[in-house]
Amino acid sequence: MTAAEAVLAHQHYVSAVDVLMGIGFLQFVHFQSWKKGRVGFLEETIQAGQAKIRLSTALFREWAVAKGLTPSETRYVRLAPGGPVELRFSESGNPDVERNYRTHYLSPEIPAKEREKLEEKLSAPEKPVVFQVLRDSECSECGTAIDKGDFLMMEAERPLCLPCAGFGDEFEYLPAGDVALTRRATKYSGRSVVVVRFSRSRGRYERRGIFLETTAIERAEQECTLDADARARDRAVAAVRRQDQDRELVAQMTQQIERLFPGCSRAEASDIAAHTAVRGSDRVGRSAAGRELQDGALTAAVLAAIRHRHTNYDALLLAGVDRHAARERVAEQVNAVLTAWRHPG
Repeated sequence: MTAAEAVLAHQHYVSAVDVLMGIGFLQFVHFQSWKKGRVGFLEETIQAGQAKIRLSTALFREWAVAKGLTPSETRYVRLAPGGPVELRFSESGNPDVERNYRTHYLSPEIPAKEREKLEEKLSAPEKPVVFQVLRDSECSECGTAIDKGDFLMMEAERPLCLPCAGFGDEFEYLPAGDVALTRRATKYSGRSVVVVRFSRSRGRYERRGIFLETTAIERAEQECTLDADARARDRAVAAVRRQDQDRELVAQMTQQIERLFPGCSRAEASDIAAHTAVRGSDRVGRSAAGRELQDGALTAAVLAAIRHRHTNYDALLLAGVDRHAARERVAEQVNAVLTAWRHPG
């Protein structure tokens, strides 16, 4: 039960689903598809026969009981236009099998109040999202054309226009950007749904805004108008504070890079630190590991800098060479500079 022990140590609760993912029988992406209603029942995505599944889950339950963990049944539902829909784990729908999957085992060390919050969180359905589409589509229910740049929701792999999904004319799209307006409007709106769009360059969905009740947005806009000056002053103060924090982070990174690579000049170490630490850049220096000055993260930043500054890597990319192939071509040069910086003289 190594997988179960690892999950329990990390999050203080564990379920049969966690174990199946931990031992490689179930992929997280398939689990997410099931939670969104794209799969009829979970077991059809588990990459193991029924005998192995039943044996694995039975051994897990025996382990949980022997360890003195607290069982807690969790509802698995997804939100649909007609209301919450119960998710099914097995093809048969056998109550005992379903209960075994639904049950989470909690550490007895979790305080009662935290346990209540945890059980509520585990039972909460996946929040639906609205997609801003990159190509033309059509509502599967009413046949309305959904043009590129418009919005749709997915219901069990079926595209729905927003009115068919339950978000009609009383809702309005609020683009991201004004944090105060978004926060206030969300507070006043009885219902809300996040808007995402796929970024081809980053290979992931990114938040673009939120759909809220029009009356909530109007109320929030009025409030924001009244205290705009005060918030502008607060933003100015916060901006100065962030600049101070960023300068301190760059200084600390520069010192750490010099320690790891004594052959790297102070000027270049400072340039590397400043580049990788740019706020909002998604570079390694802004990752949690980078901000904690971990050796691995800073070494990755130095490797990237060497690749761009001391080899013809960028020229290869401009010439159309695949990124992976370009890295292989310059690997020897990168390693030579890295060795010289680590062991100067």
